[in-house]
Amino acid sequence: MGFLDQHWDRQQLLTFTAWCNSHLRKLGIHIESVAQDFRSGVNLVKLLEVISGGEIARLETGKMRIHKVNNVKKALDYVASKGVNLIGIGAEEIVDGNLKMTLGMIWTIILRFAIQDISVEEMSAKEGLLLWCQKKTAPYKNVNVTNFHTSFKDGLAFCALIHRHRPDLIDYNHLRKDNAVYNLQYAFEVAEKELDIPIMLDANDIASTMRPDERAIMTYVSSYYHAFASSQQASQAANRICKVLNVNQENETLMEEYESLASGLIEWIEHMIPWIDQMREQRASSIDEVRSRLEEFRTYRLTVKPPKTEEKGKLITDYNTLQTKLRLSNRPAFLPTEGKLIVDIERAWDNLETTERGVEQHLMSELIRLERLEHLFARFSQKCDSLAAWVTESKAYFKRDNIAEADLNELLGKIKSDDAFDTDMGIHRERLDQVASLAQEMVQQGFSKAAEVAARSQAMNGLWENLLIARTKHREDLENARETQEKIDSMRLEFAKKANPFNNWLEGAREDLLDMFVCHSIEEVNSLVTAHEEFKACLPEFHQIFLDIQQMQQEIDVIASFGTNPYTNLEVDSLGTKWNELLQLIPQRDQLLQDALVKEKKKDELRKTFANHANWFANWTSEEQQKISESTMGPDLSLNEQLAYLGELLEEVEGYKPQYEELENLNKLIQNEVIFNNPYCKHTMESLNVSWEELHNSVARQKNAVENQILVRDSKGINEEQVKEMKSAFDHFDKNDDGRLDHFEFRACLVSLGYNVDTEEHLVNHNSEGDRHSDFERVLQMVDPDMTGQVTFQAFMDFMTQEASDMDTAEQIIASFRVLAGDKRYITPEEIRRELPSHQAEYCIARMVPYDGHDAIPGSLDYLSFATALYGQSDL
Repeated sequence: MGFLDQHWDRQQLLTFTAWCNSHLRKLGIHIESVAQDFRSGVNLVKLLEVISGGEIARLETGKMRIHKVNNVKKALDYVASKGVNLIGIGAEEIVDGNLKMTLGMIWTIILRFAIQDISVEEMSAKEGLLLWCQKKTAPYKNVNVTNFHTSFKDGLAFCALIHRHRPDLIDYNHLRKDNAVYNLQYAFEVAEKELDIPIMLDANDIASTMRPDERAIMTYVSSYYHAFASSQQASQAANRICKVLNVNQENETLMEEYESLASGLIEWIEHMIPWIDQMREQRASSIDEVRSRLEEFRTYRLTVKPPKTEEKGKLITDYNTLQTKLRLSNRPAFLPTEGKLIVDIERAWDNLETTERGVEQHLMSELIRLERLEHLFARFSQKCDSLAAWVTESKAYFKRDNIAEADLNELLGKIKSDDAFDTDMGIHRERLDQVASLAQEMVQQGFSKAAEVAARSQAMNGLWENLLIARTKHREDLENARETQEKIDSMRLEFAKKANPFNNWLEGAREDLLDMFVCHSIEEVNSLVTAHEEFKACLPEFHQIFLDIQQMQQEIDVIASFGTNPYTNLEVDSLGTKWNELLQLIPQRDQLLQDALVKEKKKDELRKTFANHANWFANWTSEEQQKISESTMGPDLSLNEQLAYLGELLEEVEGYKPQYEELENLNKLIQNEVIFNNPYCKHTMESLNVSWEELHNSVARQKNAVENQILVRDSKGINEEQVKEMKSAFDHFDKNDDGRLDHFEFRACLVSLGYNVDTEEHLVNHNSEGDRHSDFERVLQMVDPDMTGQVTFQAFMDFMTQEASDMDTAEQIIASFRVLAGDKRYITPEEIRRELPSHQAEYCIARMVPYDGHDAIPGSLDYLSFATALYGQSDL
């Protein structure tokens, strides 16, 4: 045994010295031998302070023996205070350099601080360490660990331990059992280089010794245990950090996508509102232009707007999903940049729909207005042409009338004819007034040809003034010649008095029969038909007048054998021609009115067809809305069944899109036919479009709510029965079914679920000093931070799931970073890159601020502020 003792002492001295240096190097201290360098007690106290993590005694700085003894004694007293029995080991032996006592003391320290805390399957210290070696090396051939001496002689056990934890460092399949020195040296060098475990054994010494020292082997093996345990702990910490960073990066991506989508939608709305305003406010100059605007607006509503409606729905859904993810991961809520909140999007959308409202009705009114103006212009032109022809003919008559050569009878006739002309002129004056009235109305209505109309009206006034001048001069000439020309032909005068009114009636009737008309209802056409029938009823009376005129002409022809009628330029033949022309126009008018009546009846059928489709579609959308509201009310439906039901409901709604498109086609036909009113239907295409969009949005919102409940259930580890119980309690107290509870209802809901909250006095006077920090006040700060007086269903579910589940916290992430940093209050970029994937390591380094503590080193980073920022407790 003496020979072995020498070997063991040498092995222990080498191993214990290396083990002590592995700790003292943290203080920049290196010893050559535990037998000599611990004699003053100073390095021994330093070793214990490094191991324990704190100051254990105040050292004496003297060089005398008593000072060294006192220092060693302080170290031994500290070891004894940790429950270690130091029988037979005194401070004097250590000061005197007693190798046996010194090695025994170091072994006691190793056993207490490096091996005693090892625990494997309820075994501790030596048994636990041995069991750990056996479990780790069990799969390896040629390795059978039964002790801490001969089982490690060939070095394969050391190589197996390294390979089990770091297979990338050891090529175990190429090792041989008969090459012990190589195996040992290979393991020692890899452990020192890659695992930061100093070489504590001599390969040749271990291989050549029959039974290596057990304490030396245990000391070295314990370093393996602690190194791999620390590595595993660091790996777990790195995995936790990676998980948190993945969540944070995904959330940031969702936030960026939301910002981009919100910006694009708001820009589109801001672009469309002026365009729609311009369509309504800018007056059209032609019917074609109005029809073009109607077509543009219909294209916008059917083609341009629906994708934007889907974008809006997706934006709200993505926003709700993002907020749910943030709440489930214990992150602060996402606050979009100014002007891009959901309420801003909704407000902008409401402005757009408010701007749209009434545009189509305005364009239809504008179309009717322009058609009426075109009709007025046609009547105006017809009356101007007729009046101008009469004025031109009258002026020509005055010009060719030869008063100087007329005899008395001719002059008397001319005077009487001039009197008759006054009557005719009064009638034509009324027509001039009608022309002026039509012109004024067209100008006031902003007719595109207003300038032309005004110029034509002014020209007619000029023609009339010239006629007045010519007529006045002609009368003066007659009066001057009257003294010499008094004979009159009373019969011709009587003829003129009857022929002229009859002629005026013929011309007026002709104008009425040729008058163009535009009708928008059967009643209007029937009104014209009635007037036309009344006109035909009076034809026999005027036919008798015409016969009387013919009789008078025949009598005049018998009495007067020469000359012409001086009182009128009308002749029976011309009146006969006009009368026959009038009779030909009557059946033409009959046909036009009949065609108009047929057309209006077709329009009325189109109104009824649209009304039938519209009324059915409105009832169907109402029924579908009821289905949506009842979709999640069934007590036996699971969340997944509700989600499937809503998906089927969405497909059912999409299946009715052809009926909606058929309504659009009918509406287009109505617009093309310029149908304005529909007495059979109270629904407009605009209101049906709103109902269609609201139906889509309702299904999407309900489906999103169920998806969020499933997300809460799956991510929080709570079962579906708990989710149903929470939703059932919330619905019970949500009396008005608006998805919100006031503070009284919320408190009652919590009580029904078994929560003990404050009395109701807190709700009555929640601003008083005494209630400010009550438990219920803190709950309200979580579910209603803005103190709006309302608690949404989502906020309620977030609070309840938070109460029912365990979430990662800032403290857990701080603890994980502390592990990676080796218990330091800072971490270096090298440590982050060593433990985390490259993209997440760079993410952390870019966002961590420099550490400025008193123990900071160059490049050190502050992981504490970074971890708290991840959970909204500070700025990132």
